Amino acid sequence: MSGNWIVVEEGSVPLRCWWNNPDQNSNHIVLVLPEVFGVNSWVRSVVDRLADYGFAALAMPLFARTAPELELGYSEADLVEGRRHKELTTTEQILADASAAIAWLKQQNQQSKITVVGFCFGGHAALITSTLPTVSSTFDFYGAGVSISRPGGGSPSLELLPTVSGELTCLCGTSDSLIPLSDRTSIQEALRKEDPEGSRMTYIEVKSADHGFMCEQRASFNAKASELGWGLLLEKLNA
Repeated sequence: MSGNWIVVEEGSVPLRCWWNNPDQNSNHIVLVLPEVFGVNSWVRSVVDRLADYGFAALAMPLFARTAPELELGYSEADLVEGRRHKELTTTEQILADASAAIAWLKQQNQQSKITVVGFCFGGHAALITSTLPTVSSTFDFYGAGVSISRPGGGSPSLELLPTVSGELTCLCGTSDSLIPLSDRTSIQEALRKEDPEGSRMTYIEVKSADHGFMCEQRASFNAKASELGWGLLLEKLNA
């Protein structure tokens, strides 16, 4: 099932998004937040795969102000370009755009819960977006920097955890140089402190997985780790 481009105009800037709606009733609608490479072919494939599983999904750009139609590959030059836009993006912008996208999603189906899924910088943005009261559950796949920084400046994004009311799952690979052991320990400890019983907040460490392990287009793709990630996500969506 193939999706299509739409423009969400609920917020302060237009959001050129990839949307796929299988027209099936489900408990969840999914907001997908991309890597620094934009809403590229792989991110669109995530949306389409979710639709194949029966879940409406929308991929939202994170750089709508500086590069609203960004679609990069995975070369070093692409990484440099993506990071340039990342440095120009703030937490306030992420929250404003996510709020607009979620408002649009709620118009499509008021009854469905909102699940946010993010990868790489999108994982960091997903953790930030989990603070919105309309978000039911969040999956942060290898969101680097959450323990040491916040987009646009300020205290680390992990300090936002007390404002998260829904469920949050953070997945990190043990071979990810962008999320070293010290950062992984900080994430695990912060989640445990906020939710000692682990009923809402979960930390999952994926052995031998590198940054980008979910993405088939990256050299770091790890089929076993990806299968684990998809399994956990679908288990939540089907609950």
